[in-house]
Amino acid sequence: MAPLGFSFFLMGCANTEYGHTSPYHPGPVIGQGIGNAAGVVAGNAVGAGVGVVEGAAAGVAAPFDPSYHMVRQWKTETTSDGRTIQVPVDILVDKYGRPVGMPAPTGNAPLSPPTVHNK
Repeated sequence: MAPLGFSFFLMGCANTEYGHTSPYHPGPVIGQGIGNAAGVVAGNAVGAGVGVVEGAAAGVAAPFDPSYHMVRQWKTETTSDGRTIQVPVDILVDKYGRPVGMPAPTGNAPLSPPTVHNK
């Protein structure tokens, strides 16, 4: 059933039969041809305009996209009594996995940058 429905989708709804006219009165056939050409031009112009507006709207909205998720890392710390524990560090990242410049809403301490020891 699905292939039959898909074939109807591919066929379209155009009617190319313009009727039978006298060769001495070709006006209706010429009018249909001009109307089709004008419809194609107008449809493409409107489609381009809609595409530009939707693209601009998506570009303006991109910096305000609130989709983010949390990445949890674990760091090892030594307590004052000598025990070694794992402490969670939550990092807020955007949809591409890049850290967002704001603290995670979990209340955990931010990850400290690694220390470099010069010799």
